[in-house]
Amino acid sequence: MAEQADVVIAGARCAGSAAAATFARAGRRVIAVDPVRFPATTVSTHLLFAGGVAELARVGALERVEKIGAPRLSRAFIGGPGHAATGTYTPVDGIAHGLCVRRAPLDAALAETAREAGAEIREGHRVIDLLWEDGRAAGVRVRDRTREYEIRARLVVGADGRRSTVARLAGAEHPRIAHANGRACYYAYYDDPRQEWRGTAAMWLTGRELGNAFPCDGGLSLVLLMPPVERAADFRGDLEAEFDRTVGLVPGLAERLTGCTRTSRIVSSATHPSFFRRSAGPGWVLAGDAGHFKDPVTAQGIRDAVRFGRLLGERAAGVLDDPAALDRATRAWERTRDAQCVHTYHWTNLLGRGDGLAHVQFELLRALTDPPGGVRRVLDVYSRIRDPRETLALPGLVRATARALLRGGGSRADIVRATGETLRELAGHRAEARGLLRP
Repeated sequence: MAEQADVVIAGARCAGSAAAATFARAGRRVIAVDPVRFPATTVSTHLLFAGGVAELARVGALERVEKIGAPRLSRAFIGGPGHAATGTYTPVDGIAHGLCVRRAPLDAALAETAREAGAEIREGHRVIDLLWEDGRAAGVRVRDRTREYEIRARLVVGADGRRSTVARLAGAEHPRIAHANGRACYYAYYDDPRQEWRGTAAMWLTGRELGNAFPCDGGLSLVLLMPPVERAADFRGDLEAEFDRTVGLVPGLAERLTGCTRTSRIVSSATHPSFFRRSAGPGWVLAGDAGHFKDPVTAQGIRDAVRFGRLLGERAAGVLDDPAALDRATRAWERTRDAQCVHTYHWTNLLGRGDGLAHVQFELLRALTDPPGGVRRVLDVYSRIRDPRETLALPGLVRATARALLRGGGSRADIVRATGETLRELAGHRAEARGLLRP
Protein backbone atom coordinates (compact mmCIF):
# COMPACT_ATOMS: atom_id res chain seq x y z
CA MET A 1 0.00 0.00 0.00
CA ALA A 2 1.15 3.53 -0.73
CA GLU A 3 2.41 5.72 2.09
CA GLN A 4 0.57 8.96 2.79
CA ALA A 5 2.04 12.45 3.19
CA ASP A 6 0.86 16.00 2.82
CA VAL A 7 3.88 16.95 0.70
CA VAL A 8 6.44 14.79 -1.09
CA ILE A 9 9.61 16.45 -2.35
CA ALA A 10 12.01 15.10 -4.96
CA GLY A 11 15.38 16.49 -3.92
CA ALA A 12 16.62 17.51 -0.48
CA ARG A 13 19.34 20.03 -1.22
CA CYS A 14 18.83 23.81 -1.02
CA ALA A 15 15.31 24.28 -2.39
CA GLY A 16 13.99 20.91 -1.23
CA SER A 17 15.24 21.25 2.34
CA ALA A 18 14.03 24.85 2.64
CA ALA A 19 10.56 23.84 1.45
CA ALA A 20 10.54 20.73 3.65
CA ALA A 21 11.49 22.71 6.77
CA THR A 22 8.80 25.33 6.11
CA PHE A 23 5.99 22.86 5.42
CA ALA A 24 6.99 20.79 8.45
CA ARG A 25 7.00 23.80 10.78
CA ALA A 26 3.45 24.46 9.61
CA GLY A 27 2.47 21.04 10.95
CA ARG A 28 2.43 19.19 7.64
CA ARG A 29 3.74 15.68 7.10
CA VAL A 30 6.62 15.98 4.68
CA ILE A 31 8.73 13.29 3.02
CA ALA A 32 11.73 14.43 0.95
CA VAL A 33 13.72 11.87 -1.03
CA ASP A 34 17.12 12.35 -2.60
CA PRO A 35 19.26 9.88 -4.59
CA VAL A 36 22.46 10.91 -2.75
CA ARG A 37 23.52 10.27 0.80
CA PHE A 38 24.63 13.41 2.61
CA PRO A 39 27.19 14.84 2.80
CA ALA A 40 27.55 14.83 -0.99
CA THR A 41 28.90 17.54 -3.24
CA THR A 42 27.44 18.97 -6.44
CA VAL A 43 28.63 21.42 -9.09
CA SER A 44 28.17 24.92 -7.67
CA THR A 45 29.86 28.30 -7.27
CA HIS A 46 29.12 28.07 -3.50
CA LEU A 47 29.06 31.81 -2.92
CA LEU A 48 26.35 33.65 -0.99
CA PHE A 49 26.20 37.44 -0.79
CA ALA A 50 24.68 39.16 2.25
CA GLY A 51 21.15 38.71 0.88
CA GLY A 52 21.78 34.98 0.47
CA VAL A 53 23.15 34.61 3.99
CA ALA A 54 19.99 36.34 5.22
CA GLU A 55 17.94 33.65 3.45
CA LEU A 56 19.77 30.96 5.42
CA ALA A 57 18.79 32.81 8.58
CA ARG A 58 15.15 33.10 7.50
CA VAL A 59 14.88 29.37 6.93
CA GLY A 60 16.50 28.64 10.30
CA ALA A 61 19.75 27.15 8.97
CA LEU A 62 22.34 29.89 9.50
CA GLU A 63 23.55 28.87 12.96
CA ARG A 64 24.13 25.30 11.78
CA VAL A 65 25.84 26.50 8.58
CA GLU A 66 28.14 28.87 10.49
CA LYS A 67 29.41 25.94 12.56
CA ILE A 68 30.93 24.51 9.36
CA GLY A 69 33.62 27.15 9.75
CA ALA A 70 33.58 29.22 6.57
CA PRO A 71 34.93 32.74 7.22
CA ARG A 72 32.63 35.73 7.07
CA LEU A 73 33.38 37.54 3.83
CA SER A 74 32.77 41.10 4.96
CA ARG A 75 34.66 42.66 2.03
CA ALA A 76 34.49 42.33 -1.73
CA PHE A 77 37.28 43.15 -4.17
CA ILE A 78 36.83 43.94 -7.87
CA GLY A 79 39.95 44.30 -9.96
CA GLY A 80 41.44 44.34 -13.42
CA PRO A 81 44.09 46.16 -15.47
CA GLY A 82 44.81 49.45 -13.75
CA HIS A 83 41.84 49.13 -11.41
CA ALA A 84 41.25 47.83 -7.89
CA ALA A 85 38.31 48.58 -5.58
CA THR A 86 37.23 47.15 -2.25
CA GLY A 87 33.92 47.64 -0.46
CA THR A 88 31.57 46.34 2.19
CA TYR A 89 27.91 45.35 2.31
CA THR A 90 24.72 47.17 3.08
CA PRO A 91 23.28 45.01 5.89
CA VAL A 92 20.35 42.74 5.02
CA ASP A 93 18.39 41.81 8.14
CA GLY A 94 21.46 42.92 10.09
CA ILE A 95 23.79 40.65 8.08
CA ALA A 96 26.70 42.44 6.40
CA HIS A 97 28.84 39.58 5.09
CA GLY A 98 28.87 36.82 2.52
CA LEU A 99 29.77 33.15 2.88
CA CYS A 100 31.35 30.56 0.62
CA VAL A 101 30.60 27.07 1.95
CA ARG A 102 31.42 23.83 0.17
CA ARG A 103 28.24 22.15 -0.96
CA ALA A 104 28.73 18.84 0.82
CA PRO A 105 28.55 20.31 4.34
CA LEU A 106 26.13 23.08 3.31
CA ASP A 107 23.54 20.71 1.87
CA ALA A 108 23.93 18.33 4.82
CA ALA A 109 23.27 21.25 7.18
CA LEU A 110 20.14 22.24 5.26
CA ALA A 111 18.85 18.67 5.25
CA GLU A 112 19.46 18.45 9.00
CA THR A 113 17.58 21.73 9.48
CA ALA A 114 14.60 20.19 7.69
CA ARG A 115 14.81 17.07 9.86
CA GLU A 116 14.92 19.18 13.01
CA ALA A 117 11.78 20.97 11.79
CA GLY A 118 9.97 17.62 11.55
CA ALA A 119 10.42 16.61 7.90
CA GLU A 120 11.48 13.09 6.97
CA ILE A 121 14.54 13.02 4.68
CA ARG A 122 15.20 9.73 2.89
CA GLU A 123 18.68 9.49 1.43
CA GLY A 124 19.48 7.10 -1.39
CA HIS A 125 15.88 7.18 -2.67
CA ARG A 126 15.01 8.40 -6.18
CA VAL A 127 11.69 9.50 -7.70
CA ILE A 128 11.10 7.49 -10.90
CA ASP A 129 7.47 8.32 -11.74
CA LEU A 130 4.51 10.53 -10.87
CA LEU A 131 1.16 9.20 -9.72
CA TRP A 132 -1.88 10.84 -11.31
CA GLU A 133 -5.51 10.98 -10.29
CA ASP A 134 -8.20 12.88 -12.23
CA GLY A 135 -5.56 14.92 -14.03
CA ARG A 136 -3.71 15.90 -10.85
CA ALA A 137 -0.34 14.78 -9.57
CA ALA A 138 -1.21 12.65 -6.56
CA GLY A 139 2.18 11.33 -5.46
CA VAL A 140 5.36 9.67 -6.65
CA ARG A 141 6.87 6.28 -7.25
CA VAL A 142 10.25 5.88 -5.57
CA ARG A 143 13.13 3.43 -5.92
CA ASP A 144 15.90 2.67 -3.45
CA ARG A 145 18.50 -0.10 -3.52
CA THR A 146 16.10 -2.89 -2.71
CA ARG A 147 12.56 -1.94 -3.70
CA GLU A 148 10.08 0.35 -5.37
CA TYR A 149 7.24 1.96 -3.47
CA GLU A 150 4.66 4.75 -3.70
CA ILE A 151 4.06 7.90 -1.67
CA ARG A 152 0.73 9.63 -2.17
CA ALA A 153 0.58 13.35 -1.35
CA ARG A 154 -1.49 16.47 -1.85
CA LEU A 155 1.47 18.27 -3.41
CA VAL A 156 4.50 16.98 -5.31
CA VAL A 157 7.50 19.33 -5.25
CA GLY A 158 10.22 18.83 -7.85
CA ALA A 159 13.41 20.21 -6.32
CA ASP A 160 15.59 17.87 -8.32
CA GLY A 161 17.79 20.22 -10.29
CA ARG A 162 18.20 21.34 -13.88
CA ARG A 163 17.65 17.82 -15.23
CA SER A 164 14.49 17.47 -13.16
CA THR A 165 12.65 14.16 -13.38
CA VAL A 166 9.50 15.81 -12.04
CA ALA A 167 9.64 18.51 -14.75
CA ARG A 168 9.93 15.86 -17.44
CA LEU A 169 7.10 13.73 -16.05
CA ALA A 170 4.86 16.76 -15.60
CA GLY A 171 5.40 17.85 -19.21
CA ALA A 172 7.23 21.03 -18.17
CA GLU A 173 10.76 20.15 -19.26
CA HIS A 174 10.79 22.55 -22.24
CA PRO A 175 11.65 26.08 -20.98
CA ARG A 176 9.39 29.07 -21.42
CA ILE A 177 12.50 31.16 -22.11
CA ALA A 178 16.14 30.06 -22.31
CA HIS A 179 19.57 31.54 -23.05
CA ALA A 180 22.88 29.83 -23.77
CA ASN A 181 25.78 30.50 -21.41
CA GLY A 182 28.61 32.71 -22.64
CA ARG A 183 31.23 31.43 -20.20
CA ALA A 184 32.37 28.00 -19.07
CA CYS A 185 33.20 27.22 -15.41
CA TYR A 186 36.25 25.50 -13.92
CA TYR A 187 37.02 25.48 -10.22
CA ALA A 188 39.26 23.87 -7.64
CA TYR A 189 40.11 24.28 -3.95
CA TYR A 190 43.40 25.73 -2.79
CA ASP A 191 45.06 25.48 0.59
CA ASP A 192 45.18 29.18 1.43
CA PRO A 193 47.47 30.62 4.13
CA ARG A 194 46.86 34.24 3.01
CA GLN A 195 45.14 35.53 6.15
CA GLU A 196 45.03 39.09 4.80
CA TRP A 197 42.54 37.85 2.17
CA ARG A 198 40.56 35.57 4.47
CA GLY A 199 37.58 37.93 4.77
CA THR A 200 37.48 39.02 1.12
CA ALA A 201 35.67 37.59 -1.90
CA ALA A 202 37.64 38.72 -4.95
CA MET A 203 36.97 38.95 -8.68
CA TRP A 204 39.28 39.98 -11.54
CA LEU A 205 38.19 40.73 -15.11
CA THR A 206 41.17 40.86 -17.46
CA GLY A 207 40.39 41.12 -21.13
CA ARG A 208 37.87 38.36 -21.72
CA GLU A 209 39.09 36.23 -18.80
CA LEU A 210 37.23 36.18 -15.48
CA GLY A 211 38.80 34.74 -12.32
CA ASN A 212 37.60 34.57 -8.71
CA ALA A 213 38.95 33.55 -5.32
CA PHE A 214 36.47 32.93 -2.48
CA PRO A 215 37.76 31.81 0.94
CA CYS A 216 35.66 28.91 2.22
CA ASP A 217 35.57 26.33 4.99
CA GLY A 218 38.43 23.98 5.85
CA GLY A 219 41.12 26.64 5.50
CA LEU A 220 40.60 26.54 1.74
CA SER A 221 39.68 28.98 -1.00
CA LEU A 222 37.55 28.24 -4.02
CA VAL A 223 39.30 29.40 -7.20
CA LEU A 224 36.77 29.77 -10.00
CA LEU A 225 37.74 30.45 -13.60
CA MET A 226 35.08 31.48 -16.11
CA PRO A 227 36.70 31.73 -19.56
CA PRO A 228 34.71 32.46 -22.73
CA VAL A 229 32.69 29.37 -23.60
CA GLU A 230 34.55 28.79 -26.87
CA ARG A 231 37.69 28.24 -24.81
CA ALA A 232 36.19 25.08 -23.34
CA ALA A 233 38.00 23.24 -26.14
CA ASP A 234 41.32 24.36 -24.62
CA PHE A 235 40.48 22.56 -21.37
CA ARG A 236 39.62 19.22 -22.99
CA GLY A 237 43.25 18.18 -23.31
CA ASP A 238 45.45 18.66 -20.25
CA LEU A 239 42.87 20.11 -17.85
CA GLU A 240 45.30 20.92 -15.04
CA ALA A 241 47.83 22.58 -17.33
CA GLU A 242 45.15 24.74 -18.98
CA PHE A 243 43.69 25.66 -15.59
CA ASP A 244 47.08 26.83 -14.37
CA ARG A 245 47.76 28.67 -17.63
CA THR A 246 44.43 30.47 -17.36
CA VAL A 247 45.21 31.58 -13.81
CA GLY A 248 48.30 33.20 -15.32
CA LEU A 249 46.13 35.07 -17.82
CA VAL A 250 44.58 36.92 -14.86
CA PRO A 251 47.62 38.55 -13.20
CA GLY A 252 45.72 39.80 -10.16
CA LEU A 253 44.43 36.32 -9.41
CA ALA A 254 47.86 34.77 -9.96
CA GLU A 255 49.36 37.21 -7.46
CA ARG A 256 46.53 36.51 -4.99
CA LEU A 257 47.39 32.79 -5.12
CA THR A 258 51.06 33.29 -4.25
CA GLY A 259 51.84 30.76 -1.50
CA CYS A 260 48.60 28.82 -2.13
CA THR A 261 48.51 25.20 -3.31
CA ARG A 262 45.80 23.48 -5.33
CA THR A 263 44.59 20.50 -3.29
CA SER A 264 41.63 19.13 -5.24
CA ARG A 265 40.59 17.92 -8.65
CA ILE A 266 39.21 20.49 -11.07
CA VAL A 267 35.44 20.57 -11.49
CA SER A 268 34.08 21.74 -14.83
CA SER A 269 30.85 22.80 -16.50
CA ALA A 270 30.98 23.94 -20.12
CA THR A 271 27.26 23.91 -20.95
CA HIS A 272 24.69 25.33 -18.51
CA PRO A 273 21.96 27.33 -20.27
CA SER A 274 19.74 29.64 -18.24
CA PHE A 275 15.97 29.18 -18.28
CA PHE A 276 12.53 29.61 -16.76
CA ARG A 277 10.21 26.60 -16.90
CA ARG A 278 6.49 26.50 -16.29
CA SER A 279 6.71 25.66 -12.61
CA ALA A 280 3.19 25.10 -11.27
CA GLY A 281 0.45 22.74 -12.33
CA PRO A 282 -2.36 20.67 -10.80
CA GLY A 283 -0.83 19.08 -7.73
CA TRP A 284 2.81 19.74 -8.66
CA VAL A 285 5.38 22.52 -8.52
CA LEU A 286 9.05 22.99 -9.48
CA ALA A 287 11.42 24.66 -7.01
CA GLY A 288 15.06 25.68 -7.23
CA ASP A 289 17.00 24.86 -10.39
CA ALA A 290 14.22 22.50 -11.50
CA GLY A 291 12.06 25.50 -12.36
CA HIS A 292 14.51 28.35 -12.91
CA PHE A 293 18.26 28.49 -13.44
CA LYS A 294 20.55 31.53 -13.79
CA ASP A 295 24.07 31.57 -15.18
CA PRO A 296 26.47 30.99 -12.24
CA VAL A 297 28.45 34.15 -13.06
CA THR A 298 26.46 36.14 -10.46
CA ALA A 299 26.19 33.31 -7.88
CA GLN A 300 22.47 33.66 -7.22
CA GLY A 301 21.37 30.00 -7.34
CA ILE A 302 21.64 29.01 -3.68
CA ARG A 303 20.01 32.22 -2.52
CA ASP A 304 17.04 31.81 -4.84
CA ALA A 305 16.66 28.09 -4.11
CA VAL A 306 16.46 28.66 -0.36
CA ARG A 307 14.28 31.76 -0.64
CA PHE A 308 11.66 30.38 -2.99
CA GLY A 309 11.64 26.97 -1.32
CA ARG A 310 10.72 28.75 1.89
CA LEU A 311 8.17 31.03 0.22
CA LEU A 312 6.53 28.00 -1.41
CA GLY A 313 6.00 26.44 2.00
CA GLU A 314 4.65 29.67 3.44
CA ARG A 315 2.26 30.18 0.52
CA ALA A 316 0.95 26.60 0.18
CA ALA A 317 1.04 24.98 3.62
CA GLY A 318 -2.32 26.39 4.70
CA VAL A 319 -4.27 25.32 1.59
CA LEU A 320 -3.05 21.78 0.98
CA ASP A 321 -6.49 20.36 1.79
CA ASP A 322 -8.23 22.43 -0.92
CA PRO A 323 -7.03 21.46 -4.41
CA ALA A 324 -8.38 24.57 -6.14
CA ALA A 325 -6.91 26.90 -3.52
CA LEU A 326 -3.62 24.99 -3.64
CA ASP A 327 -3.34 25.43 -7.40
CA ARG A 328 -4.04 29.15 -7.07
CA ALA A 329 -1.37 29.39 -4.38
CA THR A 330 1.31 27.61 -6.42
CA ARG A 331 0.55 29.71 -9.50
CA ALA A 332 0.78 32.88 -7.39
CA TRP A 333 4.08 31.61 -5.96
CA GLU A 334 5.41 31.04 -9.49
CA ARG A 335 4.44 34.57 -10.55
CA THR A 336 6.18 35.99 -7.46
CA ARG A 337 9.35 34.06 -8.23
CA ASP A 338 9.34 35.15 -11.86
CA ALA A 339 8.72 38.80 -10.99
CA GLN A 340 11.54 38.82 -8.43
CA CYS A 341 14.02 36.96 -10.68
CA VAL A 342 13.46 38.00 -14.28
CA HIS A 343 15.47 41.24 -14.26
CA THR A 344 18.34 39.60 -12.36
CA TYR A 345 18.15 36.78 -14.91
CA HIS A 346 18.69 39.16 -17.83
CA TRP A 347 21.39 41.12 -15.98
CA THR A 348 23.18 37.83 -15.25
CA ASN A 349 23.04 36.71 -18.87
CA LEU A 350 24.64 39.98 -19.97
CA LEU A 351 27.40 39.74 -17.35
CA GLY A 352 27.92 36.14 -18.45
CA ARG A 353 28.90 37.11 -21.97
CA GLY A 354 32.52 36.27 -22.66
CA ASP A 355 32.78 37.98 -26.05
CA GLY A 356 33.82 41.55 -26.83
CA LEU A 357 31.29 42.80 -24.30
CA ALA A 358 33.73 41.78 -21.55
CA HIS A 359 35.76 44.92 -22.27
CA VAL A 360 32.62 47.02 -21.91
CA GLN A 361 31.71 45.17 -18.69
CA PHE A 362 35.08 46.08 -17.21
CA GLU A 363 34.68 49.76 -18.06
CA LEU A 364 31.18 49.67 -16.61
CA LEU A 365 32.47 48.09 -13.39
CA ARG A 366 35.29 50.63 -13.25
CA ALA A 367 32.79 53.48 -13.52
CA LEU A 368 30.48 51.96 -10.93
CA THR A 369 33.18 51.14 -8.37
CA ASP A 370 35.57 54.10 -8.72
CA PRO A 371 33.45 56.56 -6.70
CA PRO A 372 33.43 56.22 -2.88
CA GLY A 373 30.87 53.58 -1.94
CA GLY A 374 30.70 52.26 -5.48
CA VAL A 375 31.48 48.66 -4.60
CA ARG A 376 28.68 48.72 -2.05
CA ARG A 377 26.22 49.79 -4.73
CA VAL A 378 27.32 46.86 -6.89
CA LEU A 379 27.05 44.48 -3.92
CA ASP A 380 23.52 45.74 -3.32
CA VAL A 381 22.60 44.34 -6.74
CA TYR A 382 24.18 40.98 -5.89
CA SER A 383 22.35 40.99 -2.54
CA ARG A 384 19.10 41.73 -4.43
CA ILE A 385 18.29 44.98 -2.65
CA ARG A 386 18.98 47.18 -5.70
CA ASP A 387 17.42 46.85 -9.16
CA PRO A 388 20.06 45.51 -11.58
CA ARG A 389 18.63 47.64 -14.38
CA GLU A 390 20.29 50.64 -12.73
CA THR A 391 23.70 49.21 -13.70
CA LEU A 392 22.60 48.60 -17.30
CA ALA A 393 21.14 52.03 -18.06
CA LEU A 394 21.71 52.97 -21.68
CA PRO A 395 23.83 56.12 -21.04
CA GLY A 396 26.24 54.16 -18.85
CA LEU A 397 26.58 51.41 -21.45
CA VAL A 398 27.29 53.93 -24.18
CA ARG A 399 29.98 55.64 -22.10
CA ALA A 400 31.52 52.28 -21.15
CA THR A 401 31.60 51.23 -24.78
CA ALA A 402 33.34 54.47 -25.76
CA ARG A 403 35.97 53.98 -23.05
CA ALA A 404 36.53 50.34 -24.10
CA LEU A 405 37.11 51.46 -27.70
CA LEU A 406 39.49 54.24 -26.64
CA ARG A 407 41.58 51.98 -24.38
CA GLY A 408 42.04 49.47 -27.20
CA GLY A 409 42.05 46.42 -24.92
CA GLY A 410 40.28 44.24 -27.46
CA SER A 411 39.20 44.07 -31.06
CA ARG A 412 37.17 47.15 -31.92
CA ALA A 413 35.00 45.09 -34.25
CA ASP A 414 34.27 42.55 -31.50
CA ILE A 415 33.39 45.29 -29.03
CA VAL A 416 31.07 47.08 -31.46
CA ARG A 417 29.41 43.83 -32.54
CA ALA A 418 28.88 42.60 -28.97
CA THR A 419 27.55 45.96 -27.82
CA GLY A 420 25.09 46.06 -30.70
CA GLU A 421 23.87 42.58 -29.82
CA THR A 422 23.53 43.65 -26.19
CA LEU A 423 21.44 46.69 -27.08
CA ARG A 424 19.14 44.49 -29.15
CA GLU A 425 18.86 42.07 -26.22
CA LEU A 426 18.01 44.89 -23.84
CA ALA A 427 15.29 46.03 -26.22
CA GLY A 428 13.81 42.54 -26.17
CA HIS A 429 13.96 42.05 -22.40
CA ARG A 430 10.86 44.08 -21.69
CA ALA A 431 8.72 42.02 -24.06
CA GLU A 432 10.23 38.80 -22.77
CA ALA A 433 9.51 39.81 -19.17
CA ARG A 434 5.93 40.70 -20.05
CA GLY A 435 5.45 37.31 -21.67
CA LEU A 436 6.94 35.50 -18.69
CA LEU A 437 4.81 37.36 -16.16
CA ARG A 438 1.56 37.07 -18.10
CA PRO A 439 -0.94 34.95 -16.09
